[in-house]
Amino acid sequence: MRKEYTRPLEAPIDSDKNVFSILQSRAERDPDGTLVEYSDNGRWNSFTSQEFRDKVIALAKGLIVKGITPGDAVAIIAHTSWQWTALDMAIMSIGALTVPVYETNSPAQVRMIFNDSRVVMAFAEDESQRAKIEQVAEECPTLGEVFVFTNDAIDTIVEFGRSLDDSMFWDREKSVRGADLATIVYTSGSTGTPKGIELCHSNFVFIVYSGIQSMPDIAMKPQRRLLLFLPLAHVFARYMQFFSFAGNITLGLSCNLTTILSDFHEFRPTFILAVPRIFEKIYNAASQKAGSGLKGRIFANSARIARDWSYAQQSGDPIPLLMRIRHGFYRKVVYSSIMDVFGGSVEYAVSGGAPMDSSIAHFFNGVGLPLLEGYGMTETCAPASVNPTKGYRIGTIGLPLEGVSMGVDDDGELCIKSRAVCVGYHNHPEVTKAQIIDGWLHTGDLGSIDDDGFVSITGRKKDLIITAGGKNVSPGQMEASVMTSPVVDQCIVIGDRRPFIAALITLDLNDTNQWLKAHGIPEVGNLEEAAANPIIRTEVERAVSKANELVSRAESIRKFEIIPERFTEANGMLTPSLKAKRQTITDHYRELIDKVIYVPRKKH
Repeated sequence: MRKEYTRPLEAPIDSDKNVFSILQSRAERDPDGTLVEYSDNGRWNSFTSQEFRDKVIALAKGLIVKGITPGDAVAIIAHTSWQWTALDMAIMSIGALTVPVYETNSPAQVRMIFNDSRVVMAFAEDESQRAKIEQVAEECPTLGEVFVFTNDAIDTIVEFGRSLDDSMFWDREKSVRGADLATIVYTSGSTGTPKGIELCHSNFVFIVYSGIQSMPDIAMKPQRRLLLFLPLAHVFARYMQFFSFAGNITLGLSCNLTTILSDFHEFRPTFILAVPRIFEKIYNAASQKAGSGLKGRIFANSARIARDWSYAQQSGDPIPLLMRIRHGFYRKVVYSSIMDVFGGSVEYAVSGGAPMDSSIAHFFNGVGLPLLEGYGMTETCAPASVNPTKGYRIGTIGLPLEGVSMGVDDDGELCIKSRAVCVGYHNHPEVTKAQIIDGWLHTGDLGSIDDDGFVSITGRKKDLIITAGGKNVSPGQMEASVMTSPVVDQCIVIGDRRPFIAALITLDLNDTNQWLKAHGIPEVGNLEEAAANPIIRTEVERAVSKANELVSRAESIRKFEIIPERFTEANGMLTPSLKAKRQTITDHYRELIDKVIYVPRKKH
């Protein structure tokens, strides 16, 4: 490694334990404390630690009776729910493997995943998900029974296990060791066919307790509360379940983004985690709600002061008296209402999964909500680094978690070594050999590490654009900046082997109309009208110009095209974790790129 940094462990971690031991430990030290809360038709219900542990054991006994043996793969296709969490823990507790499947996956993707991991039993959320499985069931030779949550699947499995003595469960549980596989998690597929990542029990156990030791303010203070609304098919959401169990955290589960604001108010989390797009939308919604009159000017001034305060705080220098006075005024008049959006009790937010525009991070930091950026991959069992709650540095992905080494090789690629690095790629030993070398996982991201150990992402190795003039351009920072516009939905920077950098931009119709309304401008009826509207184009030009200020002339966006449709999972342009499929998008719009954006110059 050209440079590396290891954050030492403050206390040893016995990662030969299994994942169930995390839940068992919580049930032993706090049996009557609330562990899980969930919304059921608008009413919040809960499980104590002991109640949830007993539910997991009851499910595990049922799975044993149904013939699930160590090493068997069991799939779950459902939204985030307590049933998902309990079933996941039950499957792994008896040595079987959980295979998560995004509820948005197509039947063809379900078939590929089921056959690649040799799924023997599946759980579906409802009839629509079961229909998806049944459509390909005959092509999945190992698949047996399919159970449906809405058809009493949980109660049915529990009933099967009633006749089995608890000792049979404990015998199976005690035989599951750290080195045993716990799950096969399929990447969401932003490049090519999804591959299964093999994660063992010790991967999870190590990084869970490393996270607890690295983030004690978030995990171990009394009455910690996390509202989790990310899909549990994503490894980070699953990690956060176990992190909550290992700490003093009550885990709230929600899957309906249309009710997320009311869920924040009812659950009152002390910290949240989300992708940057969520925070961008909250900022834009607050700006649009203020409008363009007096309230709009007050909000604009408060946003400027919030950012100025944040820049001053991050510099380490004393904050000027006049700025402190103005900041205090806006905290009462503006910032408090923004914090109330999150329920009024939130202290920190963890952001990851995509580049965060620094202006958004500084705004929320100035408002009173530090956005602690972190970094991780499925291959690292979710997190590898995160900003500390004290001494966080905006613009970085923080410090490695305790016991994790991060390095930068001679090509500038970020590499990670720890006990959380995956066993390998399922059925792809050649990929495992190429990606994990001497214990170092090669991430595909370009990075740097400062002398204090703070890590920054400078680009994506595979996304690196090399223009016809030989200029290397990393698109992530510019894309994140353009997407802070209240009308922009997605931005894809292009220009590989082209004479200059350009961008494909999509709009969000609802957000666009909210922005138009806030400025007293007639709304548009569809995305075609929006793309052709000169006022909207002027706003997009403003966002592009702002992004261009971050880079040199050779790296700047010289031309853009607004596309009158959205990138979605349904049209294959986004992954289930909302990452844009760059190659798919550029291939799909190849004719537009060639004939409109990069029009050959006429010879005279």
